[in-house]
Amino acid sequence: MTAAGGDGSRGPSARVYTPDFLTELFRNPLEPGYAAAAARRKQTPPSRWRRVLSRPVSLVVLATIGLLLAVAYRETVAEEPSRAKARAGLITEIKRREAETDRLTDRADQLREEVGRARDAALSGSQAYRLRNLEAGTGLGRVRGDGVVVRLADAPPDKNAVTGADAGPSRVLYSDLQKVANDLWAAGAEAVAINGQRLTATSTIRSAGEAILVDYRPVTSPYEVTAIGPGSMRGRFDDSRAAALMREVARTTGLSFGVKKAGGLTLPAAPQPRLRYAVPSVSPSPSPSGSKATGSSSSGPSRSGTSPSPSGGVR
Repeated sequence: MTAAGGDGSRGPSARVYTPDFLTELFRNPLEPGYAAAAARRKQTPPSRWRRVLSRPVSLVVLATIGLLLAVAYRETVAEEPSRAKARAGLITEIKRREAETDRLTDRADQLREEVGRARDAALSGSQAYRLRNLEAGTGLGRVRGDGVVVRLADAPPDKNAVTGADAGPSRVLYSDLQKVANDLWAAGAEAVAINGQRLTATSTIRSAGEAILVDYRPVTSPYEVTAIGPGSMRGRFDDSRAAALMREVARTTGLSFGVKKAGGLTLPAAPQPRLRYAVPSVSPSPSPSGSKATGSSSSGPSRSGTSPSPSGGVR
């Protein structure tokens, strides 16, 4: 008995294999349209004028591209000295301004100490002692004592496994310094400073690009957060969330994190804050006739915009 085909070449269990898509793709990678276009070009070669014109056009295009590249390279090389000179000038100006700021800061500290001595001499002992305690508490006075030093440092630079270039170190973030400072306050710190910058109630710790600013002054790695406080501060800070987080970050990223007790610490005073004073609003000028405004009374709100106190007086 033969199969349904009638030619006896296929049995009942014979299978028909169709070409696989990937097999066909590798067997004929060229698009059929491109192959047809190439075959037409072989059958009808370009005209003589086209061959004659194609070479000069190609040469002109190549010459133009070469000229543009040469001009761009020359302009880049010509501007490089001026850019390097401008950059060096900016670096010199920044260093000069930083040195001037440090000099003025030292002078301000000296003047502050002179004012403090003259004030203590003019006041009684109890009043001077109370003012010194207030200055220490608000950060406006230099303090000494025992405490804790928390040290954080960026990780060393790594090498990219593919290119071999520096992948950049794992850096300490401004938020890390914020967490450490806040938990030191919570642990009982009486005074805190970061790399010598004293923190107060109005201090800011923020980032500007890759730099970290403490009260608008840049600080760099390694970062030392120094705190003066009671003897129990070290243990309470070790149990804090910031310490646990930084230990985990140091273990996984290679950052340096350490906490140690220290004695005889001296924290400088913070810069004098810029005080803002409230001033009463200007009262409107009286009318030419000298008459009072209609509906005004002594019990109503004052014309200067101040609100009456509960006792009836004006604040």
